Formats: sequence, structure tokens, C-alpha cells
Amino acid sequence: MVELLNQPKILQRAVEELDKVVGRDRLVQESDIPNLKYLTACIRESFRLHPFSPFNVPHVSNFNMVVGGYFIPKGSQVLLCRLGLGRNPRIWEDPMRFDSERHLKDGTVEFGVSEPSLPIHHLH
Repeated sequence: MVELLNQPKILQRAVEELDKVVGRDRLVQESDIPNLKYLTACIRESFRLHPFSPFNVPHVSNFNMVVGGYFIPKGSQVLLCRLGLGRNPRIWEDPMRFDSERHLKDGTVEFGVSEPSLPIHHLH
């Protein structure tokens, strides 16, 4: 909410979308979410800058691989730092700026991997 309060134009656009999709006579329903594209982009951007957890759930590599130039042996536990990924200037342009537009493409939310990915090479 602080990010939206600090950027009144973004907040106004989110409110306009809510008024258009939901109106003011009822609460938001789960079925409304696919139609709230700008609000969804705002939420994604909020989680990018302010993740609810500092790390992802640990994963175990299934095979030897190189990710971003780092060798990860098969069986290694891998933790991803959400804060580090979300604010990495090599991945995000102007990473400390709240910009919900970065999650939109042609007015629709990108639900796949929207973040630029690191090069991954499987070693057999």
C-alpha cells in the first residue's frame, strides 16, 4: 500500500480498474481477478520489491548444472534470495523504482516467468 500511496497516478489507475471491473456496490470476488490485470501487476511489483519471505523454499538439484556461471553439483540444496533477485540491477532496470508496467505486455499480465532468467546449462 505504501508504494501505491507514494505514487498517486498508479493508485488512481488501480482504483479506476477496480471501479470498472467490480464497481462500488460489492466486494471483489475470486472470479474478478483475471479481469484485474493492472492491480495484479501492482501486486506482483510489490512482491518483487518487498517479498513476503526472504528465501524461496529449498530445492535440490537433480543433476549437475551451471547457473549464471556457478557450478551446482547434483544433490545440492539451492536457496534463492527473493530480495536479492527482486532488486538485482543486472536483472531489473532501475530495480528500486516501483513500476507495475514492467509486469504488463500489451495491457495484459505476464503470468509465466516475467523476470529475465539466468543462463542455465545442464551438465551430463
